[in-house]
Amino acid sequence: MILELKKKYNEEVVPALKEELGIKNPMLLPKLEKIVISVGAGEGSRDSKLMQNIQDTISLIAGQHAVVTKAKRSEAGFKIREGMPVGVKVTLRGDRMWNFLEKLIYIALPRVKDFRGLSRNGFDGRGSYNFGLNEQLMFPEVDYDNIIKTHGMNITIVTTSKNDKEAYKLLELLGFPFAKGRS
Repeated sequence: MILELKKKYNEEVVPALKEELGIKNPMLLPKLEKIVISVGAGEGSRDSKLMQNIQDTISLIAGQHAVVTKAKRSEAGFKIREGMPVGVKVTLRGDRMWNFLEKLIYIALPRVKDFRGLSRNGFDGRGSYNFGLNEQLMFPEVDYDNIIKTHGMNITIVTTSKNDKEAYKLLELLGFPFAKGRS
């Protein structure tokens, strides 16, 4: 399986980063470490069928088994007891990470209605980028008939860069569709 985005990183992005950031040692260049896809179930945490449906959907999108996250402690205000399921997450590394990123950039994001680009405000100061999607239906694997309830998801892209400038440059060179101007 040829991973076009990984090939692009090695052949185009690495030399461009060396030149723009002035880093001579290739081991110090920013690179992707992992991608975490997570969904908070909210009210769905009480419905086991809905939790299973969310888990199956995220597993299908990621190409890897998603795990159900459980509450670490009780919160009376949210009617949550310790050990109750509260969400679903999956961590992607290696080839699966590159496959998902390729699918996200070239297939899923262009299918978002009224898409104007990803916000540049999603960086956390340590080189990671977070953004949310409102629904899962933009991914081609998701069958609309099998969905009980539409849900959003949070996607975190963790890089090895030390600051937001390096992480932004890496993602921009990889082809992330950032919004034009200030957002």
